[in-house]
Amino acid sequence: QVQLVESGGGLVQPGESLRLSCAASGSIFSSAAVGWYRQAPGKQRELVARITRRGDTNYSDSVKGRFTISRDNAKNTVYLQMNSLKFEDTAVYYCNTVVWEVDYWGQGTQVTVSS
Repeated sequence: QVQLVESGGGLVQPGESLRLSCAASGSIFSSAAVGWYRQAPGKQRELVARITRRGDTNYSDSVKGRFTISRDNAKNTVYLQMNSLKFEDTAVYYCNTVVWEVDYWGQGTQVTVSS
């Protein structure tokens, strides 16, 4: 059983930054890839960034160059550093991992970019 808890969301202005955290229970987390997803109102959930257990990363084109995903396995935590935020980054952000073919999601954290 893995529990994921996201934090760090909030209300920011365009161009500002936020860092999201995804804290996981269970040491197996360090052996799993982790993804950050987001879902805006009326839209499908989309993958934003992903990091493998080895630290390899990939990003959606919409955030490439602005967002950075990283992990601290000693803390069982994955981060999403979001810079140069835009209006269109407004969404609920979720972290996800798959362990032994079971899909785990956190409760999400709201990010709102507004002037």
